Amino acid sequence: MTKDMTMGSPLRMILLFSVPVLLGNIFQQFYNMVDTIIVGQYLGEDALAAVGSTGCLMFLVLGFANGIAQGFGVMVSHAFGAKDFKLLKHYVALSLILTAIVSLILTIPTVAASRQFLILMKTPDNILGLADSYIKVIFAGILLTMSYNVASGILRGIGDSKTPLYFLILSSFLNIVLDLFLIVVVKLGTAGAAYATIIAQGVSALLCFIYMFRKFDILKTSREDYYLDGYGVFNMLSIGIPMALNYSITAIGTMILQGAVNIFGSSVVAAFTAASKVENLSTQTMPTLGTAIATYCGQNLGAGKYKRIYEGMRKGFFICIFISLAASAICVFGGRFIVSWFVSNPSEEIFDYAMQYLNTISFFMLPLAWIFLYRNALQGLNRGLVPMLSGVVEMVCRIIVIAVTLNPFGYWAVRLASPITWLITGILLIVTYFIWEKQSRKKHAGSQD
Repeated sequence: MTKDMTMGSPLRMILLFSVPVLLGNIFQQFYNMVDTIIVGQYLGEDALAAVGSTGCLMFLVLGFANGIAQGFGVMVSHAFGAKDFKLLKHYVALSLILTAIVSLILTIPTVAASRQFLILMKTPDNILGLADSYIKVIFAGILLTMSYNVASGILRGIGDSKTPLYFLILSSFLNIVLDLFLIVVVKLGTAGAAYATIIAQGVSALLCFIYMFRKFDILKTSREDYYLDGYGVFNMLSIGIPMALNYSITAIGTMILQGAVNIFGSSVVAAFTAASKVENLSTQTMPTLGTAIATYCGQNLGAGKYKRIYEGMRKGFFICIFISLAASAICVFGGRFIVSWFVSNPSEEIFDYAMQYLNTISFFMLPLAWIFLYRNALQGLNRGLVPMLSGVVEMVCRIIVIAVTLNPFGYWAVRLASPITWLITGILLIVTYFIWEKQSRKKHAGSQD
């Protein structure tokens, strides 16, 4: 069932849309978390560190692919909000064409150069081979990963946030079964975890597409919808590429942070990997809010309902306060327990390094929530330049913090790099949104909407 977010209470619509997305994000985390737990428990600390060391590299490439996919969903939401169903079908068809092209362009070079990327990141020699075995398979499955994100983005663009969740839950359990079979029974090592992930995501993508084309007449495409036109491609990529570049630029900064972590050895890498999983789990409400607000702003922009956008963003600001407090509590009070999920018989040293990081970032969860809220809102409002530049700001901030503090302060550089980055970037995005709102209020002062 589609959800028209141009009607009804803004807070209610945002929350109703967010709940399935939140559950979907949590299950999405299962792909990587289950990999990490099973790898850590059955293959040991080095294998855990190996999988963890690929996280930012994976984010660099898959973030680019999924950023483009999210951009396609924003354009679908614009057409849906404007009730232009002919254009909507063309955007769906164009999304599929561009997905195939982008996937091919990304897959070939990343599979070929995965080991060289890991070496550039100073991945420790004792985990280099294990890390390469994992990430090479992940990159080979880019088409499957991107296909799921495109399908779910299209469904969310027309207000259906529940269906992607249902198929993702199903594939999450499939991922667990495949993890155990390929790692424990077949003994494929870290590559087995990667195969489990891409197969499960492929199944989820297939189910989404089957449902999408059978259930919704407004999404059923015909041969005449499949063509490459300059205007359509420009519209799709003008939103998708800034979102993609934002992910990738942010990932470069994260890679620099991972390189700093790698210097401390595999034990610290394992601790940081486990702590990062706690961070990701505790902050899942933030990308959820971002996804909801992008669709909300996109549909209301397409419908020309600007006052609803202003009201929805005010509600979103207060939601940020609550979800940031919850995220901080999980890190501080549940961090040690959750860290133990990922490492078999973790040493006190691993607990210590992990909790140092979690205790530090817990004070800066609000600016991180601001980033997700205002960055996604601006992207949904066709203001993609500043969100993309905010990724550059994140990268530069991490570089500066690491460069200035690593030698004199050691692990403190790792603990401070993300919080300082979140604070500066969050403020930048808030200021940018309120400038847009002020200009929009002035431009549409006489409008009833």
